[in-house]
Order: sequence, then structure tokens, then C-alpha cells
Amino acid sequence: MSGGSGETSRSEAFKRATAGTLRAIGGHRDVQVTFQAGPAHVTETKVRLPQPSRSLPAGEVARLRGAADAAALRLRHHDTAVHAARTPGPREAREVYDALEQARIETVGAAHMGGVAANLQARLDQECEQAGYERMTKREQLPMAAALALLARERLSGVPPPASASHVLGLWRQSLADGADRALDELAATQHDQSAYTRAARRLIAAYDLAEMEVETEEQEDDTAESGQDEQEQPAEQPSPEQQQGRGSAEETMGAEQESASAGEPEEQDDTDQDGGAAEGEDRPGGPQPQREPTQAELGTAYRVFCRDHDEEVSADALCDGDELARLRQQLDQQLLNMQGVVSKLANRLQRRLMAQQTRAWEFDQEEGILDAGRLARIVVNPMLSLSYKHERDTDFRDTVVSLLIDNSGSMRGRPITVAAMCGDILARTLERCGVKVEILGFTTRAWKGGQSRERWIAAGKPREPGRLNDLRHIVYKAADMPWRRARRNLGLMLREGLLKENIDGEALAWSHRRLLERSESRRILMVISDGAPVDDSTLSVNSGSYLERHLREVIADIERRGGVELIAIGIGHDVTRYYRRAVTISDAEELGGTMLAKLSELFAEDAPSTRRPGRRRRAA
Repeated sequence: MSGGSGETSRSEAFKRATAGTLRAIGGHRDVQVTFQAGPAHVTETKVRLPQPSRSLPAGEVARLRGAADAAALRLRHHDTAVHAARTPGPREAREVYDALEQARIETVGAAHMGGVAANLQARLDQECEQAGYERMTKREQLPMAAALALLARERLSGVPPPASASHVLGLWRQSLADGADRALDELAATQHDQSAYTRAARRLIAAYDLAEMEVETEEQEDDTAESGQDEQEQPAEQPSPEQQQGRGSAEETMGAEQESASAGEPEEQDDTDQDGGAAEGEDRPGGPQPQREPTQAELGTAYRVFCRDHDEEVSADALCDGDELARLRQQLDQQLLNMQGVVSKLANRLQRRLMAQQTRAWEFDQEEGILDAGRLARIVVNPMLSLSYKHERDTDFRDTVVSLLIDNSGSMRGRPITVAAMCGDILARTLERCGVKVEILGFTTRAWKGGQSRERWIAAGKPREPGRLNDLRHIVYKAADMPWRRARRNLGLMLREGLLKENIDGEALAWSHRRLLERSESRRILMVISDGAPVDDSTLSVNSGSYLERHLREVIADIERRGGVELIAIGIGHDVTRYYRRAVTISDAEELGGTMLAKLSELFAEDAPSTRRPGRRRRAA
């Protein structure tokens, strides 16, 4: 007992010291610092750091110190409004833009603090090793955001990259895009001026055809003119701490609004900014075309797939070696320790409800059967009454299978996919104890921006309206007949860096529906968890902007019309009620576990037979 208490006090002391150091380096004395499961998150007023374990091993201490120092430097050296002003629309471009800014923050902040630099380097080394960079033999295996951020760090600081990433990063250096080398030099030259740095970052992004750059020149001229006027008209003043705090709050609000607007762009826009150069029309047959609404003929066009040869349906353990899968599962177990409270209570409540439905019931006041000893007192009082018998019968609890389909797109990265993996784990264990089969599936794509399907389309001369233009990856984390103990390691794969890419929801939903129809159970439930509309840049760059969304609606309508499968959806920060008849939207991933179990409880409550009421009425009579 004393040992555990000592470890707890050591962990708490480490938290206090880390929080105090963060506030001192960040220059924000009143910032709120919390420790929770999941990745670090920073705003102007709050910082969330990963929850440390009680034993505090050396590797974890280094990683936490690096995360705290990175958060502190972001508070000191990052201007949210300046960053948001040039944030690109396409998702992959935003990821590169954010990664480049984090590289600038950490390089500038650590330049004169050796201890901070050592913490950040140790954290970076661990992240590269955990992501498996040393096993990568092809350039495409390293995500573009990670590659460009590492190249930028090297150019800004002059420090070589981690040894585990040196080989794959060398492949990137050998094939830099036109203008990329010059943009990296400009990043290094402007690292102390965030506004100029964002312009250089947009040039690097444009060099890889991830986003447009046409508005950048106008913005630069406007900014230069306005800054010149401001310098002439107003003397430079250092704002007071109160003004800085107010400005930070306003900038945080502005940045959140602009990020929210940017996040919604891929759902609404047609062909612009979806695929870099393709948005300009270079990949669209016939050259650049103006943005337009789809015609009635297009709306009636059936969904097509250009090539299925490279699609894959794969078991989770085939995508990762055993050692890494064990490490990822250990990481998931560590996160589960902080989630067992509320979700476990709800899971136990669901289990009790299901067990109650499966319990045998008694019918009383029967003419024959087992003598009801509880009613013999009536015979003693009045011998004229006849004996009472009871009869045991089975309840009508239908055998059930539940399929959990989880969006494995890049936007789920971080806390949402971690919570989804934990909830799937708890749900599988709970329902298995009740005799309910559970299947856990995931869907994403094999590559960003098309993969081999797009290459074949280009080789075929880029025919018009090719349909879906990416390689699907459908993952089976747990088959319905597989016991939880055998599948538990597979769920950790969701935490693997580089797994989450793009999402084509319609085909994934049809796939999971087909799997359920092949089951022999009399009741089939399909629960979908997603955080956005279907988005695949390659497909949307050469088809109408609503192509994937329209197909998703058609698949949902077909499933709900045919019956046989009860379909329910949970949207994380995304309104799925406009697609699914039975759906709920949550604003925070932390609500997912309770919502999943609550919706399942509702479904099973609807199916609960009234097994005891007839007997009670006869008894009262």
C-alpha cells in the first residue's frame, strides 16, 4: 500500500512541476493545465497533456516533458490569427501547414534553451521510432505532412533528423518538387516572422499541388500596404498583459471559426481545392472547367468504380507485425484505465438488462405443472380452493449480432479514433458476456489522392467521369465469431500512425451490410461511427462534388427500405441525421461511449418481451 501511495505522490509531484514549468516558459501564468488520456492539445487558455502513469518510466518522462515544452512554446511563439489567415482548405494541405508551423515554433523556441531542445529531440526520436519510420523503404510510406515537417526542421535548425527517419527522408530529398527547395530556404530565412513564414509555407504546399496560391499575392500586397500605413500613422506600442490576454481570446475564437469553416469546405465545394492541380483542371479531361451544379442527368448517373483490382479486405493483424500490435494494444490499455468509470457503469447496466431478458420466466395459476409452494397458505385458510401450479418457460430473446463500423479517415486521428477503439473494446466484452455476437470493422483507403487506381486512370488517358478513383481498405478488427480475447490486440491497430487516410462511406456501409446478411442470427444491428461526410480528393476532383455523398444516401435508403438490418449512426461533431433515419450527433468524442451504450440499450429495450406481466395479472386475480 505504501509503495502505491509513493508512486502516486511522485506522479502528482511530476504533474505540478511540469505544469509550473509550462506556464513559466509559455509566459501565461493563468493557463489551465490538465492531464488526460490522449494526445496533447493547446489553446490560448487551456493545455491538455497526456496522463502519466504512476510508475513514470524514463521514456514516458522524456515524452511528457517534450509535449509540455512544445505546448509552452506554442503559447509563446504562435499567433492564432496570423496562422488562420492563410490556412488552406483541403485537408492534406491543412495537415502540412499545421505541421510546418509546429516545426517553426519548436525550432525558434528551443534555439536558446538547451534543456528544452533536448526534451523536444527525445520526443521526436520516440515518435519516429513508434511510427516505424526505420522500416519504411518507399517514399510513399511516409505521410507528406510528416516528411515536409522533418525537412523543414532540418533546414530551420541545421540539426539532422532522427536516425530512424534518415533513410526514408533521404528518398524525399531525392525527389523534391519543383520550387520546394527554394520554399524550404525561405522557411528558414523567415522563421522569426510568422506572417512571412506562412507565405513561404503556402509556397511549399503549392509546390506539391496540395492547394492553390493565387490569392496569396493579393493578400501579401494588402498586408504590406496596411502594415506600412500602420507604421506611419501609429507609434509602436507594447500591449499590456490584459490587452494580450483579451487579444489571445479573440484570436482563439477567430481561429476556431475559421478552422470550422475550413473543415466544412470539402463537404460543400464541387471540384475546387480537392486535389491540388486537379482543382485547376490539369487532371480533368478537357482542361479547366468552371464550377457548376450537377445536371439532372448527372444526378441520375449510377455509382461507378474505375478499378477494383487494388481494393482489399484485410484482417487487422495482417497490417502490422506482432510486436508493434502488442505495443499499440498496451497503449490502448493505458488509455482505458482513465475511461473505465462512467462507460463501465453503463456497460454493466446494459449487461444486466440483457441478462434479465434472457432469464427464464414463470407462468402462475396454471392447472398443471410444478406445485406453487408460495400459495399453499391459501389452501390452509380455505381448503375449498384448488391447488395452484406454475410453469417455467423460456423468454423470446432473439439471437443477435451487432456490427460496429468505424470511420478510419484521417480526420478521426487523435482523440476520436482512440475513444472509438476503447468503446469498441468495452462493447465487445460486454455483449460477449451476454451471448451477443459483435463484429468490429473499419474503413479507409490504401493511399492518399488515388493510389494505383488513379495511376491506371492516367495511363488509360483519363477517361471522363471514371467514378470512384481510389483503392479501398476495409479492415476486420474482430469477426463476429471471434472471441474477444483473440481479437483484443487487433483493436490497438487503430492507433497506428499512417493508417488513417480517406473515407468512402457508401461502399463501406454496403460491405458491412452484406456481411451481416450472411449471418444466421435473427436480429442484426449495424452501428456506424463517423465524424464527417465521405471525402476522397482523387474521386471528387474528376466527378461532381456530391458524388460520394449521393451514393452514401442511396446505400442508406436501400438498407432502410429492405429491412433485415437495424441501422443506427453516431456522428462526432458532424450532423449524420441528414443521412440516417435513426441517428444521433455528439459534439465531443468523450461522449461516444455513453451514447453507444445508450442507443443499444434503447434498441434492446424495444425488443424486450413482456415475459412477466401476464403471470402477475393472473396472480393478482
